[in-house]
Amino acid sequence: MKPHETLPYTALPDYSDAERIARSQAFYEAIKSRRTCRYFTDEPVPRAVIENAILAAGTAPNGANHQPWHFAVIQSPEKKKALRAAAEDEEHAFYESKGSEEWLEALVPLGTDADKPFLETAPYLIVIFGQRKGGINPGEMKQNYYVSESVGIATGMLITALHDAGLATLTHTPNPMKFLNQLCDRPNNEKPMMVLVVGKPSADATIPVHATIKKPLDAISSWL
Repeated sequence: MKPHETLPYTALPDYSDAERIARSQAFYEAIKSRRTCRYFTDEPVPRAVIENAILAAGTAPNGANHQPWHFAVIQSPEKKKALRAAAEDEEHAFYESKGSEEWLEALVPLGTDADKPFLETAPYLIVIFGQRKGGINPGEMKQNYYVSESVGIATGMLITALHDAGLATLTHTPNPMKFLNQLCDRPNNEKPMMVLVVGKPSADATIPVHATIKKPLDAISSWL
């Protein structure tokens, strides 16, 4: 590699092969209980939990270390109500005319529709933005790279961190999403990528049976 300023690589635990297998199995057993939730309580969640999860997401690998993401956390009931109203307008249009027959058919086993009460009920909505311009220092407007890939990885880590803290999540992607820039006071050069609903599941929360069907290892991997 070309000369550059360096530090020693972070020390990792020196596990035995048996310990690595056990830990990887334990993690799989823990994370496979993660389910998308559509039924939330309004019970408060400490802000520190959300902050720590966002900090964890901020460690994600990304293009040129520009960290091209912004997480706008909505707690305000007024903001949540406005987001729900705008999102449901788009959702009604999707279910009534915009969505293809094939797409709508694929959603039938999940039972989804245009009504999104969880957008008001859950204590937090995290609107995730990708930054086309930015850089590592505040105020920079450099070109960012691999924005979608970087934000996708960070979002996965955010969901995992929240699940590890015992919270339920839901990924919501109204289309179009440009109204989120104004709602969250974000500049036009940022692209809203997703709304992540966060909170505790209601006591009577359910999941679709269809959502429990996961592809086996030999269907999602190959060994060359």
